[in-house]
Amino acid sequence: MSTYDLVIIGTGPGGYVCAIRAAQLGLKTAVVEKRKAHGGTCLNVGCIPSKALLHASHLFEEAAHHFGAFGIEVGTPNLDLKKMLAFKDQAIEGNTKGVEFLLKKNKIDAHHGTGRIVAPGKVEVTAEDGATTTLEAKNIVIATGSEVTALPGIAIDEKRIVSSTGALDLEAVPEHLVLIGGGVIGLELGSVWRRLGAKVTVIEYLDRILAGIDADTAKQFQKILAKQGMSFKLSSKVTKAEATDAGVTLTVEPAAGGEATTLDADVVLVAVGRRPYTDGLGLDEVGVARDEKGRVVTDGHYATNVPGIWAIGDVIAGPMLAHKAEDEGVALAELLAGKGGHVNYGVIPNVVYTYPEVAAVGATEEDLKAQGVAYNVGKFPFTANGRAKANLMTDGFVKILADAKTDRVLGAHIVGPEAGNLIHEIAVAMEFGASSEDVARTCHAHPTLAEAVKEAALAVEKRALHM
Repeated sequence: MSTYDLVIIGTGPGGYVCAIRAAQLGLKTAVVEKRKAHGGTCLNVGCIPSKALLHASHLFEEAAHHFGAFGIEVGTPNLDLKKMLAFKDQAIEGNTKGVEFLLKKNKIDAHHGTGRIVAPGKVEVTAEDGATTTLEAKNIVIATGSEVTALPGIAIDEKRIVSSTGALDLEAVPEHLVLIGGGVIGLELGSVWRRLGAKVTVIEYLDRILAGIDADTAKQFQKILAKQGMSFKLSSKVTKAEATDAGVTLTVEPAAGGEATTLDADVVLVAVGRRPYTDGLGLDEVGVARDEKGRVVTDGHYATNVPGIWAIGDVIAGPMLAHKAEDEGVALAELLAGKGGHVNYGVIPNVVYTYPEVAAVGATEEDLKAQGVAYNVGKFPFTANGRAKANLMTDGFVKILADAKTDRVLGAHIVGPEAGNLIHEIAVAMEFGASSEDVARTCHAHPTLAEAVKEAALAVEKRALHM
């Protein structure tokens, strides 16, 4: 039996980062991982492989349709899908190997197998061959992440009806791909296959895509996706999916009820969300409380109701984002080491890695209206940004929301090129309590896309210079 200060179950972004920070602070640390490779969903079948395919497919589309505008004649590009998927796999391996190196560098013991909490302070690890090892720890951290949410009555076979995992490894470009769910994961993977030649239809239960994102931003983004070729069936639900060797026939009804119609597809991607993964952890046996959504219940310092057992990441309340899990992992490690770990949940960026990208941080207009907060809006389109015009990247805008009384920045929403990078300027500003005036009076290099952020800040007081 091995004894540790800290045993972490799961080596996704939350788990492995928590382990590294704990080791840096002098805590004897071990991790337990059921996969052969570290990194969790994010590195193995989520963030990293999807971004690799988004990048590769974007280059393919640029070569096929846009290089000519820049005087680059390459002819019609040929798709080698097998090689593109191999590139994606290389990205996975490079990142997972990197995590393995970091664990070794920080002298963290890694145990491969399924972890189960058998008692407070004890984790049993069952290896693939059935052998068991018991780890003893002063503290146990649950960092097991999340898994795909199933849709009742629709069986995922990862061939014709796929989850996000299967959508990363399709053997051929489908002629018609149907996405069930108009959220981040579906739109990102739908973008990949549309660029490679698929017709893409999105079926969404709500009357809009990207629930939780600023409504104005989501509406404009949908128009851009429609212009690119995606089609949308909003306020609709899938009640049946029948898969054959030839494809899938879907039965679709209005969300509010009504006459059903059918829709044929080659491949269907079920992307209706994710749920906390807690199977086999022994939580009920040791008495760890969960809420109505299956999430582990924690206090403000990530402690469960059982002393010595903690939880972070997708398995607890909050946005299911890798960087949120990372920050929680760092905060918890610091708390366990006697320091003041903290996460500011009001400043967690969210990014959709399509083209153009969508990025947000802080409150939406809907949030502020619901809270009764008076606010001002500054909005600046990329059509008026010199760098965007020169690069033919003019879709979208930057929008900044500021308190009407104090001018403090309350949120920002961006649709456009490099939105995922640009949003961090606002995140830093919000972390330091900046006003829109502070952002507006900060000198921005010309010509850059970031000037659109400055102009949006100027627009809060109706003094944008270039529109």
